[in-house]
Amino acid sequence: MRTFWTALPTEGRWLLSTVAIQTLGRGLTLPFTIIYLHEVRGFDLGVSGALMSIIAVTGLIVTGPGGTLIDRYGARRVLLAGLMAMIAGCALLAFATTPAVAAIALVLIGVNFGVSWPGFNSVIAAIVDGDLRQQYFGVNFALVNLGIGVGGIVGGFFIDVHRPETFTAIFLIDAASSLIPMALLLGPLRHVRTHADPAQPHEEPAEGYRQILRRPAVLWLTLLTFLAVFIGYGQMEGGFPAFARQVSGVSTQVIGFSFAVNTAVIVLLQFAVLKLIRGRRRTRVMQIMTLVWGLSWVLLGLTGLLPKSLAAAIGVLLFMGVFAFGETMLQPTVPAIYNDLASDRSRGRYNAINAAAFQGGAIAGPIAAGLLLGEGRQTWFIVTMVVGSVLICLLAFALERRVPASANGVAVEEDVAEAERR
Repeated sequence: MRTFWTALPTEGRWLLSTVAIQTLGRGLTLPFTIIYLHEVRGFDLGVSGALMSIIAVTGLIVTGPGGTLIDRYGARRVLLAGLMAMIAGCALLAFATTPAVAAIALVLIGVNFGVSWPGFNSVIAAIVDGDLRQQYFGVNFALVNLGIGVGGIVGGFFIDVHRPETFTAIFLIDAASSLIPMALLLGPLRHVRTHADPAQPHEEPAEGYRQILRRPAVLWLTLLTFLAVFIGYGQMEGGFPAFARQVSGVSTQVIGFSFAVNTAVIVLLQFAVLKLIRGRRRTRVMQIMTLVWGLSWVLLGLTGLLPKSLAAAIGVLLFMGVFAFGETMLQPTVPAIYNDLASDRSRGRYNAINAAAFQGGAIAGPIAAGLLLGEGRQTWFIVTMVVGSVLICLLAFALERRVPASANGVAVEEDVAEAERR
């Protein structure tokens, strides 16, 4: 950590040192928003679920135009607009008493989600490059999980469905937490440039989305990202809790503690994993990740053989711990490849494609889980997750043959030497 921190430029230190505090507010509200809508404001459960989907759908719609605006006007301006929408959305949601008002608030929050991923990834890529960039994405991921995890624990102790003012407080805190990145963008990070100067001559024109997606490396990487989220993060709020409750028969306390295990594993192991994968092909790291994720889903499936038992509870906790270990390999690699493939004239669009693939998988994952588990096809649910892990491994093999060595985490000279040995 000391070596990594010393190598960072001042702007990188500013941005990284505030990540956990920024995401603390999101952790306060993320696990409890649907409880707030249903139990506090009295909305029908189906309506509450539909309202929750607005965030992801809006983010998916906004991501494409957001990437274009980032390349044209810079990530700083776009992020400031998104953060203002986030503040307004959280403040409005804190006092929303009708579904219509809540929908408007969640649209505003979704706008921020749609631009924050490509925006902040573009800022990170402008600040650091090479191997340091991969490490930065990994450390950033660990700190994001730390902030959200601590926020979720604090929120669990603080909120009370019989005291609506406690929910009002956490949403207002979430709104206030957005002031921190705004202050950074207006202060220490105001000189960070994420887009090329239009006044300067360029050898190549800026790439549009169609041109970017014609690149085989980008297409394969985008398919891999979508599938990884579909069987991974897309199941964390839908498929996994439903399976754990209906099939494994564990308590809600065990499910809640499993998310704490997830956060702890990521925070504790991320630095060790970054050290192990440094200088190795990112596609090979992804292949190992697929084996880890496949094993985790097998573990979860086995808990269904001993429902409502201590063994099932331990298996659920093991699932989340093993799954989190796989996450520590995914997050440093995929964003780094996207940004190493991009140029300054199209970095926003590359990160927008990454964000769209992520959001698409996050939307499709719970739908598929609901269909399979709702029909009582628990075995097929686990089989789908394991087969998905195998498919990601195959996609990583295909990607390795198409991505440049420099974007795959190894030196070009090493790639040439290996080709000569063959």
